Amino acid sequence: MLFWILVAILTAAVAVVLVLPLMRATAPLSSPHSHDIEVYRDQLEEVKRDQKSGLISGEDAELASAEIARRLLAASAADAPIEQSGLKSLRSNRIAQLFVLVSLPAVGLFVYLVTGSPGVPAQPLAARLANPGDDINILIARAENHLAANPGDGQGWDLLAPIYMRSGRVEDAIAAYDQAIRLLGPTPARLGGYAEALIVQSGGLVTADAQEALKKSLALDPNDPRSEFYLALGLKQEGKQQDALAAFRRLAGNSPADAPWVPLVNQHIAELSAGQAPAGNTMPANPTSEDMAAAAQMDAGDRQAMVRGMVDSLSSKLKENPANFEGWMRLIRSYVVLDQRDEARDALQQGLKAFPATGDQGKQLLALGRELGIEAGGEEK
Repeated sequence: MLFWILVAILTAAVAVVLVLPLMRATAPLSSPHSHDIEVYRDQLEEVKRDQKSGLISGEDAELASAEIARRLLAASAADAPIEQSGLKSLRSNRIAQLFVLVSLPAVGLFVYLVTGSPGVPAQPLAARLANPGDDINILIARAENHLAANPGDGQGWDLLAPIYMRSGRVEDAIAAYDQAIRLLGPTPARLGGYAEALIVQSGGLVTADAQEALKKSLALDPNDPRSEFYLALGLKQEGKQQDALAAFRRLAGNSPADAPWVPLVNQHIAELSAGQAPAGNTMPANPTSEDMAAAAQMDAGDRQAMVRGMVDSLSSKLKENPANFEGWMRLIRSYVVLDQRDEARDALQQGLKAFPATGDQGKQLLALGRELGIEAGGEEK
């Protein structure tokens, strides 16, 4: 009921805004002959008064009245078309007002019947949160409302953390993983998700905090491929080529041949075995351990500026050398971290030109896009 009251009020307000100018336009316009007509009428009355008072004779009064009457008729005849035009304008305005008052609610009702759901009973926000359907935003809001009232629910934080990551809310994902680990204890999945969120936040840098979480994960599960991969990548970023090569080879040897991460691991092995990485294969110039330590000590604004500079540099290098799968993966993630989702979609499309969707690497790019809510050829989910 409240909805329809609000709709009626808004419709009436819009109608008033549209009708008021039309009502003002209906005021009659002054005629150039109206003043003359009034003067001639006054003159006729004055002639009658002069005749009664004996100032003029009856014959003179008759002649004067005839002349004034002639002029009055002429002025009235000239004023007639203007009066007719005013009447026509008044009728047009009345029709326009009626059209606005009738068509406005009719059009609104038609649009609602076509695009709305008049057959569905009204639901308050609480009811929609209880039955969110496929709306990810409602799911998140429902979980956030629950956790606001029950901050000690570790299962809730554990459920919400990966949803935040898929939605590109990396800061919130880090906080949610931290809460889940604190309340429920560490597991390889939680520690790995927390470390991955830290890496995405830093624009692809495997920071010291991320390495610490990954090492804890490996202590719980020595065969966790995600932790092994990121630790090997961290070694590569620090310039420890031989250690990184050994770590990637160990991961490749322990992984099933059809594992989705094997092609990327083999690419790192090939690059490290060649003694140098192709241009543009990592974030501009592999960061040294000193660079990473300096980044960890920056405030949020400075770190964000550094990440933006690295992302821009990586984007430029990928334009020169697009045959760099890891670079496209990192660039897409980095754009999402920076909340530049249009740029992330463009990067995904460009990456698929270099690595078609029919190949293993193209499929990984598409999988990353789905994970981050980015579609290559269409709309963002």
